[in-house]
Amino acid sequence: MSQRGFAFWALQCPGWLLLIYLVYAQGISAFGYELGVAMGTQEPAETITEVGAAFWYGFAFGDLVTYMPLLGLGLIGHLRGAYWGRIALAAALGITVYWPVVSLAVLVDARDAAGWNISDEMPYWIVCLVIAFWGAWGLSELLKKEGVEPVATENPDSPQ
Repeated sequence: MSQRGFAFWALQCPGWLLLIYLVYAQGISAFGYELGVAMGTQEPAETITEVGAAFWYGFAFGDLVTYMPLLGLGLIGHLRGAYWGRIALAAALGITVYWPVVSLAVLVDARDAAGWNISDEMPYWIVCLVIAFWGAWGLSELLKKEGVEPVATENPDSPQ
């Protein structure tokens, strides 16, 4: 098991907070987008159009069936020092970088779209950039500190 220094805890603590946030903000919304709207974790269709609401619902559903399980398993495996945990956590951190970038691209591109009425984008920019930078840092730190062990292969035709 590797030494549990700053990088270890800087992955674990925010990772668990992110997972809790995802369960609350996205997981519940995957069972009913309107429930997420009522809770204040999703934008109503009147603000972002029906297509925008479908897009956000798609993220909520995708998070529920792929991202949250990968992140949870990755955090558990990383905590235990398991090799598979690094792989799962690296996959989850890739998603952690990807979805905020996509969300911000949509936010920018939809600004002048009919029916898109998000008046204050700043919370999105703050949250998405913090999450994306943490994910990118975590992925690079995970690969740099932990390393990915090469798979040993035997090739009888290659000189030893």
